[in-house]
Amino acid sequence: MNELEALRKQIDEIDPQIVALYQRRMEICRQVGEYKLRNQMPVLDSGREVELLRAKANLVENQELRPYVIALFEQIMAQSRMIQTKLINAWSPAKERAYQEYQEALRFQRWFPESDRIIYQGQPGAYGEEASIQYFGEDCDRTPARSFEGVFIAIREGLGGYGVLPIENSSTGSINAVYDLLGKYGCFIVGETTVHVEHCLAAVKGASLGSITDVYSHEQGFLQCREFLADFPQWNQNVEANTAASAKMVARSADPGKAAIASRRAAKIYGLDILAEGINTNNHNYTRFVVVAEKPVVTEKADKVSVVFTVPHTEGSLHRILSVFAANGLNLLKLESRPIPGKGWEYNFFADFTGNLHSEGMEAVVHQLIDETLSFRILGNYEKG
Repeated sequence: MNELEALRKQIDEIDPQIVALYQRRMEICRQVGEYKLRNQMPVLDSGREVELLRAKANLVENQELRPYVIALFEQIMAQSRMIQTKLINAWSPAKERAYQEYQEALRFQRWFPESDRIIYQGQPGAYGEEASIQYFGEDCDRTPARSFEGVFIAIREGLGGYGVLPIENSSTGSINAVYDLLGKYGCFIVGETTVHVEHCLAAVKGASLGSITDVYSHEQGFLQCREFLADFPQWNQNVEANTAASAKMVARSADPGKAAIASRRAAKIYGLDILAEGINTNNHNYTRFVVVAEKPVVTEKADKVSVVFTVPHTEGSLHRILSVFAANGLNLLKLESRPIPGKGWEYNFFADFTGNLHSEGMEAVVHQLIDETLSFRILGNYEKG
């Protein structure tokens, strides 16, 4: 037996002792949970946990091992709380799945997809392409998809590692279809970026405002330019898949009666003249784009958490959720509801709040949110754009 084999043999002799002690500790923790249940005591005693971690650290003679011992006991205590929480609150399978998904999110600090290709919705010149360049750089490998759902399908089929999609506009609010698709395909938000949207009216050379009869754009483009369009009620408004596709179609038509609402960049790409610029109603018009992927990625720089949940149909249920954020000093950045497809008068709530899932105390927050909700899912923990 060489030296390495001898050392490994010693480890093999120690590991069964660790497993036996772990099982013994968890059984005692279960008994503690039963005591708390009988006496209506809460699972978490944060003050005691801080004292215990300090005491465990003081037991370590080798100072280099102190942070590792603290991390070890943080995990053991988290598992102890999990056992007690499920015992006291009688967690349903859905709650257990929510907790397991949270644990899975913590494991992915780095993830390398099979493809580095970026999938965005639209055509070259679309704001989605601009967001892709802004986040990943001019030289990123990028390709368009025809629809929002096409982006998610491409990721699921391995045609791209990341998708870039608009999720909110400062003028017109949330892009609800993207929220729905995040749930349908089980993808995660891993980043975000914000693009300044400045719409132009573009047409072929020789066209003028007086020659236009039909305007083409994405429905969001029409909504964001409604005051400008109000001055031209005679124009027919035709909805296209996206702003860049509108510019491309107008260019191919060579028809001076057609115009597109699109970006300056799209007009340049497709050789159109700009008849009017800055036509969006709100000059401070920004669209927030999210970067989505098949797996979550939670790095040290992550400072924003996105979640979706449903609440019981009982008085004060949403108030209790909001109290969790307030009690833990978390800034709630956004909260909105969306009807659940196929269920009348039932809603998903989407929330963004500040924080990092690896931070001290965040596990207790997640526990409380799972306890107070019927369903709960972390959509992502990423760096604010």
